[in-house]
Amino acid sequence: MNFKEQLSEMAELVNQQLDLLVPVKDNKQKVIYEAMRYSLLAGGKRIRPVLALAYADILGVDRDFVMPFACALEMIHTYSLIHDDLPAMDNDDLRRGRPTCHIKFDEATAILAGDALLNKAFEVMSEACNNMPENMKTRGIAMMAQVAKCSGSEGMIGGQVIDLDSEGKDVDMDTVLTLHKHKTGALLTAPACIAVSAAGMEDTIEAEHIFEYSEATGLAFQVKDDILDVEGDTEKMGKAVGRDAKQDKRSMTVLIGIDSCKNMLDELTVKAVKCAEFFGDKGNFLKDMADYLLKRDN
Repeated sequence: MNFKEQLSEMAELVNQQLDLLVPVKDNKQKVIYEAMRYSLLAGGKRIRPVLALAYADILGVDRDFVMPFACALEMIHTYSLIHDDLPAMDNDDLRRGRPTCHIKFDEATAILAGDALLNKAFEVMSEACNNMPENMKTRGIAMMAQVAKCSGSEGMIGGQVIDLDSEGKDVDMDTVLTLHKHKTGALLTAPACIAVSAAGMEDTIEAEHIFEYSEATGLAFQVKDDILDVEGDTEKMGKAVGRDAKQDKRSMTVLIGIDSCKNMLDELTVKAVKCAEFFGDKGNFLKDMADYLLKRDN
């Protein structure tokens, strides 16, 4: 099976679980389920949950053990996109090729849909912990705690705060790197945290290489996003391009220029590939993923 087939297979496994975890409801609050599913099942590459499964494969952890946490992470990612698109944030009308949640429904429903997905994520993870054998519950709690940290004020939300505070300001490279490490990088590090905690391998050389890989690909993902915001195509991206310039954001392309960004992206990809090579043939999927993230057009 080649990389694209593997990626598609794992993404479909995640999609099936998400569909089960957030079902259609016919009750008085059914609109919230419609809004949750509208954004959650709108497509997307499922990079974060797929990476959790891939890391689990490498570390010898059963996919079923990490799947609830991988799905919860995708719910959190989706809630962050719903809120990021709101008028108070980026005020975007298009996401994944169709109207954003607050355009499709309304602003209040979009806020509540995001809140509901965040709560659902922790419901799913806590239920998974409760269903674990007694000798594994500690690992489950550690996995949930890591997801919470990566999602909160020291992770994704912290990065969003820095992003909002930086608009229109002449911020330096250190600030932008900190922003990216938190806003984008944290949720791309979370899959590594999930798998490493699931395996009980926190203080190992294997964990070190996985975390180095996740850090490199996390920054590479954002650098590529900054490049695509300048050179990308709205139809392929499924969202508006040129947003950073419109909102006067100090992106990487503004700070160091697009050619330097492409050089940085190449260097980060080489670093990620070297980390993946540590695992021999087991790391082939991660090597291909790094290349895929380098060359993606959406």
